[in-house]
Amino acid sequence: MPQVKPKVTLLEHTPNPERTVALAAKLCYSDATIENLQEGLDKSDINKFIERLRSFGHASPFEHASFTFGIEGVSRSLLAQITRHRIASFSVKSQRYVAANKGEDTFNYVIPEAIEALGEEQVEKFKAQMAQMHEWYTEWQTLLGGACEKSNEDARFVLPNAAETKMVVTMNARSLMNFFNLRCCNRAQWEIREVAWQMLALVLEVAPSIFGNCGASCVAGPCTEGKMSCGKMLEVRAKQKALVESISKPVEK
Repeated sequence: MPQVKPKVTLLEHTPNPERTVALAAKLCYSDATIENLQEGLDKSDINKFIERLRSFGHASPFEHASFTFGIEGVSRSLLAQITRHRIASFSVKSQRYVAANKGEDTFNYVIPEAIEALGEEQVEKFKAQMAQMHEWYTEWQTLLGGACEKSNEDARFVLPNAAETKMVVTMNARSLMNFFNLRCCNRAQWEIREVAWQMLALVLEVAPSIFGNCGASCVAGPCTEGKMSCGKMLEVRAKQKALVESISKPVEK
């Protein structure tokens, strides 16, 4: 089935990200030498250093921990949004080297939630439109010389923003905090908001001390949207709290 949904995988991350951040913080706030920087740094110390950084608003030590995600089942529309976060690295599936269609199958695409909410009849209308665009794309491939790099690069001009893309994204912890602050917010577009919450769940599992109070701006402080606020601060906080608790809860055997 060509319809796809957002899916995020944590591919790699800095080993011991919380300890890495704490080491950077310890260097800033003690006279420890590089040789003995790691001495006596237990879990409680790590948590203290991270909490101190938050209370001081000292964010640069968080830049020493990085996280790499695989993101699929998302639209080209999302790509335009996520690349606005400049302190990040992106590798994106090429529409030039990789044909959007697979044989006779149509390209994969994302159906907006608002269209799904209209009911099956409207969803089928949307799918028919995607099928029509697939025909146009295939036609242009043929006219331009067949499915190859040269024809794909110009045939793709008829593909919609709904067409699926895949990417690998790397951000440091400080950039992720800013990303969550903006994109976990109810004011963010639904697709990138879904991706942000999935990313937050994944990093919470490996670095809860770093990301335990992350999420939309209203999670750890007042809403920053002013008159554009969704008015659901308590709901957002409850959602973030439930996520943190679900991850920290021991798995029953």
